[in-house]
Amino acid sequence: MALTRESVLDALKTITDPVSGSDIVTAGVTRGLNVEGGVVRFVLEIDPAKAKLYEPVRDAAHAAVQALDGATEVSAVLTAHQAKAPPDLKPKPAATQQGPQRVPGVDHIIAIASGKGGVGKSTVSANLACALAAEGRRVGLLDADVYGPSQPRMLGVSGRPASPDGKTILPMRNHGVTMMSMGLMTNEDQAVVWRGPMLMGALQQMLMQVQWGALDVLLVDLPPGTGDVQMTLAQKAVVDGAVIVSTPQDVALLDARKGIDMFNQLHVPVLGMIENMSTHICSSCGHEEHVFGHGGVATEAAKLGVPLLAEVPLHIDIRLASDGGAPIVVSKPDAPQSQAFRDVARQLIKAGVA
Repeated sequence: MALTRESVLDALKTITDPVSGSDIVTAGVTRGLNVEGGVVRFVLEIDPAKAKLYEPVRDAAHAAVQALDGATEVSAVLTAHQAKAPPDLKPKPAATQQGPQRVPGVDHIIAIASGKGGVGKSTVSANLACALAAEGRRVGLLDADVYGPSQPRMLGVSGRPASPDGKTILPMRNHGVTMMSMGLMTNEDQAVVWRGPMLMGALQQMLMQVQWGALDVLLVDLPPGTGDVQMTLAQKAVVDGAVIVSTPQDVALLDARKGIDMFNQLHVPVLGMIENMSTHICSSCGHEEHVFGHGGVATEAAKLGVPLLAEVPLHIDIRLASDGGAPIVVSKPDAPQSQAFRDVARQLIKAGVA
């Protein structure tokens, strides 16, 4: 059965307003209701002094709507502002201005990309962002991997971004990095089931409607592959360059070549390649082993005429630090693994793109 506005309102009417005693629809608390397919968004407009009182009300309203047949995604936001809908991630009409444009306040944008998943692209993105911040740069990180957002966990960020006017989104910040991710808009276990136009609309909003402030560089952690998000980024924003992350084995390099070809077609310069999981040193005996092979990325970079920016080892400390919400650049700044990321940061700064 298709989800309707009336069925959503009926579900919301089962939730009691703690101030008036009536339901939250009759009390006029529910505002900005938008139902599009299975996606439902609404705000609860409240007195900011009563935010704690209304948090369980929001959770109950979210649960009531989520339980409806046909509801695939529900966004319920507390706000103290007048009847403004929360950030709407549906596709926007085409803008009159054509071609890529600069993000206000952002000097440079660098895309962090990979041809295939599982090569550690997001881990590299988080550590590189923290490394640039450690070098004194004003850094932002946009987690554009909409289907698998991992930056909130890696940077130790939780909570939902505020939207003071229903249009501008205030990003989160930790470890000196300003961050925005779709993972902050959804529950951790909630899947994002979207087609291409929804992805493109979300990316445009996170680029242009987030209050990034003044940044020297914005890193964009892209999803793997050569799809809608990559094309939209290059078409809508001025991207100063891309960094390609790959492991050394041939299967990963096959897809990395496709990623490089995509950026060439989109006229985005490739700043260099990073070989991740390059080597493993046994913590017990010190034996060095190239689990995924070695040198494949260096050979590929030389063939393509782009720099090899770093060879990052496969090390348990990198994984533990990322899972713990403090990338190894932050948690163990003097470790050899951290220095690899710091070296990449210095190279990007020297190249004038960060």
